[in-house]
Amino acid sequence: MKVGFIGLGIMGKPMCRNLLKAGYDLVVMDVNTESAQGFETVAMIAKTPAEVASLVDVMITMLPDSPQVKDVIFGNGGILTCGRKGLTIIDMSSISPIVTREIYAELEKAGIDLLDAPVSGGEAKAIDGTLSVMVGGKTEVFEKYYDLMKAMAASVVRVGETGAGNIAKLCNQIVVALNISAVSEALILAQKASVSPELVYKAIRGGLAGSTVLDAKAPLMMDRKFAPGFRIDLHIKDMNNVLDTSHNLGIPLPLSAVVMEMMLALKAEGFGHEDHCSLIKYYEKITNLTLGH
Repeated sequence: MKVGFIGLGIMGKPMCRNLLKAGYDLVVMDVNTESAQGFETVAMIAKTPAEVASLVDVMITMLPDSPQVKDVIFGNGGILTCGRKGLTIIDMSSISPIVTREIYAELEKAGIDLLDAPVSGGEAKAIDGTLSVMVGGKTEVFEKYYDLMKAMAASVVRVGETGAGNIAKLCNQIVVALNISAVSEALILAQKASVSPELVYKAIRGGLAGSTVLDAKAPLMMDRKFAPGFRIDLHIKDMNNVLDTSHNLGIPLPLSAVVMEMMLALKAEGFGHEDHCSLIKYYEKITNLTLGH
C-alpha cells in the first residue's frame, strides 16, 4: 500500500517515521519544504497535494486547522485537481466537525472517501507510536485502514459516522484543558499553604485524582519546562471549535468557556507558543506566587 502524508510538523514527522518502521511506502509533502528534510532517502517528496494524490492509494493529512485542510483538498494544486476517484483521505488533523461534514459532502461527489481521525497524546506519544485515534466515517473504510492507523497508535476507535471523530477530539480537549486547570489550582493551593506541591502530587496521583494529564503535566509545571508538546495556540484553536460546536448545538459549556479565556489571557502575555501546561502561569499571576519558589 502506497501512502501519502501531508503535514510534517511536530506530530506529523514522528507519525511518518512510525509508518516507515511498519513498512509502508510513503510520499510526503509539506508547504514548508524544510520540514521534509531527513525524508529524502526513505520516502518520495512531492511538491503539491495533487502530486501526492496521483501517486498513492490513501492520503493522510495532519494539519493545523480547518482552513489548511480545505486548502490542501480544494485549493490550487489541491487533491481534487488530480481527478482521482476511489482515493481515501484520512484527515488526522483536529478541526471543526461542522467543516469535516462539509468537506465530506464535497468529496463524496468526487468519488473520494473520508475518515476524520484526530489524535490525542501529543509529541511524546506520536514519537513512540502510542497515540489515541478517534475515527468518524464508514465502517468498511475504517476497517480497511485500521492497520495503517494502528501503526501510529495504541488505540484506534471508530466512534461513529463522519464528523464523530472530531466531536470525540473536542470532548478530549475539554477534559484535558479542564484537568490541566484543576492541576494548576491544586498545586498553587499547596504552594500557598506551605505544603510541598511535589509531595502533594505524589500523594494524590494514586487515588481518584490520578490521571494521565496529572502525571504528564504536573512534573513539567514543577520543573518549569514549558517547551511545547502541545502549544497553547493549538489548544485555543480546539477550544474555539468546542465553543463554536456547542453554540451551533445550542448548549452551554461554562467551564470550557472559562478555560478558553485563561488561555487567551496567556496568549496575550506572549505564552501562546508554550505548552498548555503553562496554564499554571495564569494562576501564578492572579495569586502572585511562583510554583516551586
